[in-house]
Amino acid sequence: MSQSQFSLLQTLNQMLDDSHTRRFELPGAKPHYNPDRPGQVEHIALDLALDIPNNAYSGTCRIRLKPIRDGIDKLTLDAVDLSIQQITIGRTKQTFDYDGEVLTIHLKQPTKAGKPVEVAIAYQNEQPRRGIYFIHPTDPAPKKPVQVWTQGEDEDSRFWFPCFDYPGQLATSEIRVRVPKRYMAISNGELAETVEDGDDKIYHWQQKQVHPTYLMTLAVGDFAELRDTWNDIPVTYYVEKGYEADAKRSMGKTPQMIEFFSQTFGYAYPYPKYAQVCVDDFIFGGMENTSTTLLTDRCLLDERAAIDNQRTESLVAHELAHQWFGDLVVVKHWSHAWIKEGMATYSEVLWTNHEYGAADAAYYRLNEARSYIDEDSSRYRRPIVTHVYREAIELYDGHLYEKGACVYHMMRAELGDELFFKAIHTFVNDNAHQTVETVDLLRAIEKSTGRNLHFLFDQYVFRGGHPDYKVAYAWDNDSKLAKVTVTQTQAKDGETGLNSGLYDLKIPIGFGFVESAKKSKTAEPTIQTFTVRVHEKEQTFYFPLPQKPQFVSFDQDNHILKTVTLEYPVAELKAQLSHDPDPVSRIYGAIALAKKGNLEAVKSLATALTDDPFWGVRVEVAEQLGSIKLDQAVDALLKALKDDNARVRRAVVGALGKLKTAASYKALKTLAEKGDPSYYTEAAAIKALASVVTTPIDGKSKEDKVLKLLKSVLEERVGWNEAVRSGAIAGLSQFKTSEAALDLILKYTATEVPQALRLNAIRALGAIASGQNPHNLDRLLDRLRDLSDETFFLTQVAVVQALGNMETTRAVSILQSLSDRTPDGRVRRIAEEAIRRVYTKAGENQAVKKLQEELEQLKKDNQNLRSRLENLEAKAKA
Repeated sequence: MSQSQFSLLQTLNQMLDDSHTRRFELPGAKPHYNPDRPGQVEHIALDLALDIPNNAYSGTCRIRLKPIRDGIDKLTLDAVDLSIQQITIGRTKQTFDYDGEVLTIHLKQPTKAGKPVEVAIAYQNEQPRRGIYFIHPTDPAPKKPVQVWTQGEDEDSRFWFPCFDYPGQLATSEIRVRVPKRYMAISNGELAETVEDGDDKIYHWQQKQVHPTYLMTLAVGDFAELRDTWNDIPVTYYVEKGYEADAKRSMGKTPQMIEFFSQTFGYAYPYPKYAQVCVDDFIFGGMENTSTTLLTDRCLLDERAAIDNQRTESLVAHELAHQWFGDLVVVKHWSHAWIKEGMATYSEVLWTNHEYGAADAAYYRLNEARSYIDEDSSRYRRPIVTHVYREAIELYDGHLYEKGACVYHMMRAELGDELFFKAIHTFVNDNAHQTVETVDLLRAIEKSTGRNLHFLFDQYVFRGGHPDYKVAYAWDNDSKLAKVTVTQTQAKDGETGLNSGLYDLKIPIGFGFVESAKKSKTAEPTIQTFTVRVHEKEQTFYFPLPQKPQFVSFDQDNHILKTVTLEYPVAELKAQLSHDPDPVSRIYGAIALAKKGNLEAVKSLATALTDDPFWGVRVEVAEQLGSIKLDQAVDALLKALKDDNARVRRAVVGALGKLKTAASYKALKTLAEKGDPSYYTEAAAIKALASVVTTPIDGKSKEDKVLKLLKSVLEERVGWNEAVRSGAIAGLSQFKTSEAALDLILKYTATEVPQALRLNAIRALGAIASGQNPHNLDRLLDRLRDLSDETFFLTQVAVVQALGNMETTRAVSILQSLSDRTPDGRVRRIAEEAIRRVYTKAGENQAVKKLQEELEQLKKDNQNLRSRLENLEAKAKA
């Protein structure tokens, strides 16, 4: 059996075994621990000369190590695909072994405990595949800038310099780098000096505070530099020349953010500068290298994009918060990375609250919870803290980021604001410039507040999942009792304890009385709150009240990470949507109302779409109206097209795309043709229009007209990050049976197409595939097979996403081939998950049949080989 076939068998067997459990651990996962420490790395110094035209460099890496014990006679470093020239200690050459991944240095003089050893490693690197990236203009993209940048997290620093590549080692560092004079080089810490030498310039950067190797960075390019300050500390923005206005628009709030986080974390910004460098082809959104964050240039906003794009502001806040959580306080092992990623993600909520108010922050947090819940339901469930994986980068998911953020918020709700921020201040100050594990956070909480939050961590951090609540309500007028029945639907019947999946939490239930609110539009309802312990599969609670409440708010203020299904009468849901002061509760009311699907529900939702003061609720109401197939729902949505908030308009056009009527077609066509001040709303309208015409309108097909419009959009509406043209590509992908639509999408997968548009076109191939005839499906798969040969990370991810959306097992061979040959663990994992999805979509029976056919063919091949071998042996004996 070939390795590919064996891998295929493993994947299919796991898919069948895990169809209900969706395990996080894939074949090959194992426990990971930090290695034994030979001593403390005190300092790392890189002295490099870049050969940018040839994607190469050479230099020396010096590592000063303070041994922890006597008699160490060898050092083992991480170093991948480097050409090691020579290793010395002082003037003495050291012998070494190197297998392309691990560098073992044999010390001629064994160590003495406490006596530092400085190892100098001369090395070269050509055509690096990770760690350091060389960007050049190409024939398809002649305007691409010349840049060099690094990316170390999680364990990619070993690809550009020899090191002890794990976060448990903290050291000071410096980088001296020679570059052509026209380029600028930015790195960690302070610029010690610059020296001109002929056509070159040497930059010398020094990082005097300790940090791990994955946070060492270098960025080189012909940048424009914009200078700002915070408390006399330089705050700088580096972008490609010509984008200075976008840089200020996108990153200009950084000084205010530094002030905010210094106060929030109880520790003044700890480094001598803060730089943000926007680079081309960056593989992530951003990376929080110590004092020098690298950002994708895709985050730069033009004036129109800034109308309704807060992702850049959140990205800037996230990476800045890491300067405390991740850089100042460093996780000791990747399994505890939620400490930094969860807080950086929660810092987006904190900043949103500071800058835009409590309603925006609550809605932001709801969407973070949804992001995690979607991953939990569709990909896998895992504990936040786990050391079992194949590569550490697999941990960087919705559990780490969004669930981690929700855990921080639940800590805050449990402790109250005063004690929560006191605990955060204690944690940061006690552990500054040190490494931490999850237990250190628990200790800081107990030290500063006296509270023991193990119960919360046991349920949300050290095991997977969350509670799924079903809540029913009834009123007994005779006894003046409110009856609330809470069921934990995620729990197993008849079992108790942690293995049952039950959660043991104290939950506030509020009963709202709106008489005072009726008297004044500005008055809020009176809410009477009871806190109950919910710890069983099903519990019924009775609450004595002076009169019947108008609405019920389960988990008042919605601090708990959960899902909830409300089984309330329509009247209570209408009152909740109209009067609950918590926007998240109003959203839950809207969702429950929409499930009723009747005219009374539509009228209430329509009123909220017009009258609710918070844009986030209006967004959610619009989406719910899109699920109700009544003319009145269309009428309400058409009126909301004039909403002054672009995010609401975007939700409205998306909802209209689901209600395929002549009125929705007319409105969307007008908007698609004329455009909108918002890129995103315009793109959503174009996509929605295509969705509407996939079924005949008034008995007539409109596909040809819309196809012509989409083609003109692709030809004429070039713009910021290809947002509008990407909407046209998404629209084309709705035409499942159209060869003309497929031809257009294929055209925009060409190498000369701008990257943002091209990646969307590649992904769209997966969406359009399901209705194509066999010939066109062959063309589509052939194109994806060719694209899978490209090495760029984002292209590989787009190919996997496209193939993972298909319903034919023919996609599996391409996915398996890509998984087998990619050096990137992230691509490998999502490719293997995509294989599982494809088999699921194609049907398990078909998957099993396919596998059986392959195994039968394998048996035949083996029989033929055995026969040939026997013939050869017989001839040899003769």
